[in-house]
Amino acid sequence: MAGIHVEKVSESKKENRLTLRVKGANEAFVNTLRRLIIEEVPTLAVEDVEIKDNNSALYDEMFALRLGLCPIKTDLANYSLPKTHEEIQERSARCTLQIKLKASKKGYVFAEEAESADPKCTFVYPKMPLVKLLAKQKVDVTMIAVMGQGKDHTKWSPGWSFFRREAVLSIGKVKDAAHIAKQSTDGVLTLKSGKLEVDEEKATDSNLLEFYTELDPAITLTYTDNIIISVESWGQLSCKQMLVKSSEILTQKVEELEGLI
Repeated sequence: MAGIHVEKVSESKKENRLTLRVKGANEAFVNTLRRLIIEEVPTLAVEDVEIKDNNSALYDEMFALRLGLCPIKTDLANYSLPKTHEEIQERSARCTLQIKLKASKKGYVFAEEAESADPKCTFVYPKMPLVKLLAKQKVDVTMIAVMGQGKDHTKWSPGWSFFRREAVLSIGKVKDAAHIAKQSTDGVLTLKSGKLEVDEEKATDSNLLEFYTELDPAITLTYTDNIIISVESWGQLSCKQMLVKSSEILTQKVEELEGLI
């Protein structure tokens, strides 16, 4: 698909979100990238849990489930998907990571208290509470995180992605500009010198564009051939890493297909 051009519309590192404008591509191509991001970009997640001690209020199974769903920072340069099940059983450093958690103090046990064998690969959110202990209660567990993909379990999914056609909101001569501006709760329409103005960056994320067209006939909504794709990360990888890795996976699949033809 020649002539594809990508522009950054907005980025929020605080919210781990990136929005891009894609020109020269169709929905099928962008949807392929979206599905690869969600289903095939690999990350680390806790798969096996050895519980040596746990007399907290959480049953062993519930505690292990919670640990499995806690996102882990993933270094794609040093970790990759296991080629065989034996690699996991043998605890290969290429695809597995050991994390230990031991606590006996009354109160919440936070993710930052877990000790990872790799300092670069720790739980994403340090202050995420894992369990709450009462006096004389304690937990002592050893976790084995394994590289995996979201298509096998959602705990391996690095984030979320969605897309839509680029919408263009046009403002003509409206009857009550001040009233319409007050209705714009997402900040897309603002009043300046008595005239309505459109914040194009906010418009790309707005779900109220069709609502605005109902406020006055002079407000119209059209769609271009461009596609807006948004990527949100759970924190294991950056949005850029997710997009780059999904592109690499797509290229690999195309090359494999060419070899079969």
